Amino acid sequence: MAEIQIEISGGHYANGNHIHGGGGRDGIFAGGGVAGGRVDLRASVPSVFCFGQAGAGDGEVRGNRSGNEELDRIADCGQIPQPANGSRQFNARLASSPTTAVSKQYRCRTVHKRGAVYNLAIPNAIPNRASRAARRTPSLRGVGQLCCALVGLVLAAHAADWSGPERQLATKIVAVTGTAAITLTVENHSSLGKRDGEIIQNGLRSALESAGVRFARSDRPVSTQATSDRATSQPATSDATAVKISLSENSTSYVWVAEIRRGTGDPAVVMVSAPRSESLTAAHESVPLSLRKIPLWTQEDPILDVAVLEENTAPTRMAVLEAEKVAIYRWLAGKWQQEQALAIVHARPWPRDLRGRLVPARDHLLDVYLPGVVCRGGGSPVTLSCRESDDPWPLVPASSGGSLSVFPSSSFPSPESTAVNIAPVGAFYAPMRNFFTGVLTPAVGKFTTVPKFYSAALLPRDKYLLWLFAATDGHVHVVDGVNDQAARFDWGSDLASVKTSCGSGWQVLATSAGEANGDWVRAFEFPDRDPVAVSGPVDFSGGVITALWTEAKGDTAIAVVRNRETGNYDAFRLAVACSQ
Repeated sequence: MAEIQIEISGGHYANGNHIHGGGGRDGIFAGGGVAGGRVDLRASVPSVFCFGQAGAGDGEVRGNRSGNEELDRIADCGQIPQPANGSRQFNARLASSPTTAVSKQYRCRTVHKRGAVYNLAIPNAIPNRASRAARRTPSLRGVGQLCCALVGLVLAAHAADWSGPERQLATKIVAVTGTAAITLTVENHSSLGKRDGEIIQNGLRSALESAGVRFARSDRPVSTQATSDRATSQPATSDATAVKISLSENSTSYVWVAEIRRGTGDPAVVMVSAPRSESLTAAHESVPLSLRKIPLWTQEDPILDVAVLEENTAPTRMAVLEAEKVAIYRWLAGKWQQEQALAIVHARPWPRDLRGRLVPARDHLLDVYLPGVVCRGGGSPVTLSCRESDDPWPLVPASSGGSLSVFPSSSFPSPESTAVNIAPVGAFYAPMRNFFTGVLTPAVGKFTTVPKFYSAALLPRDKYLLWLFAATDGHVHVVDGVNDQAARFDWGSDLASVKTSCGSGWQVLATSAGEANGDWVRAFEFPDRDPVAVSGPVDFSGGVITALWTEAKGDTAIAVVRNRETGNYDAFRLAVACSQ
């Protein structure tokens, strides 16, 4: 069987002809008008190869057909949707073969050779033996067509229908932009797989085109997790309205948010939601890791942090930080019993949104960090000594500092793990607020300060450390010691990193961005500078996450959640598990 080359248009799968010389448009086929171009299948439609008569000759032939004529005269597989306006160009280079590439959604049938011809035989060309054999074997061709039809029907039955929310979001966008030229960016931050994300991107573009929107060329780069509109019908202008669509989700629905920015004014935001179904969830591309939550403690009074002090197969001793005390518990006789309650002495009143942290130490039991106060606990029985201080809070606990392993991954081609030295970086906390000032000690590369932030996470690379800061301006600042890149990942304000034996060896745990149905936490990896979800979201039964800290060992994290129904505060340990 001769080779058929196919490239997917749109996003980071776009080929060079499609981006730079094609001038074509998205659709089932997007011809480039460039000699030597290949067949471009719509990115959302995986291809199925069907046996059928493809034509008698070799070489490259181009044809044009008006959008008002029926496209089912091509070697389609049934009835292909009509283009919205104008004509579509088809540019196919097919070696002579009894094989035709078609969408999986359609049944195969023989090409009609009339009107504009898409696979016209070159005059005086001699068909090869494979073509003559295929034509002398109608039964084999019929079997191939039947198989293609059955496969197409089975796959189409499992395909999700996103047309409803696509039209709804397009209508809301057009109500803001009118028919003015726009640049379009679609970013997938949900658990939807690559294929579904491309289907939605193309569907949104088609819905906007149908509503009369014109597209201006976008000059922004395409990342591995965001696909930008490049093959457009209008040149870029300074008057173009930027439309950025984020595909996110909560525990019950997919939420698509469009941020519409025109000039220097404030952006307009519109959104739609689509319910999540069990059948759709089963069809998603599986995530490689799983995130588990392990209950540790529940009480009525607010919990600021929890630290596991001793454990075997399960925790046997732990400390719970409250506003006015540190309570130490031990597991005895099948239940938790309070061992000690240590008062926290402070002269100034606490800020309204109080935060605090427990950090187990190497040469004593633990340290306590509160706004303007640092306490040291140790001895037997344990005593707690507190003093007013503006000492920096540790972003890397001392027990986790030093030399840390970097596990093999796509980012580190060496088959053996390497190690990097991590300095015990600290950050100064604003004593009357609920965030860090941005002043770091020691510096991260050339940066002694970063924007004010709520939380931070680190990701060791083979030659440097990548830091993520959840800033108070809503951005996540990605700092590598040389550059500070501000990005919007549709995350909440709490981040933590964990080192594991799964995946790349390091994952970032990030909270959701203020979900109405409750917060969730999800694990991400960073092959480069864009996050890739590697676990499903873990929700907390409608609760609100009030704290998220990496534990001292570095391989797990502590999440504190306020339960909306009971009003209690629950503490969980979050652990990443390698999926089987």
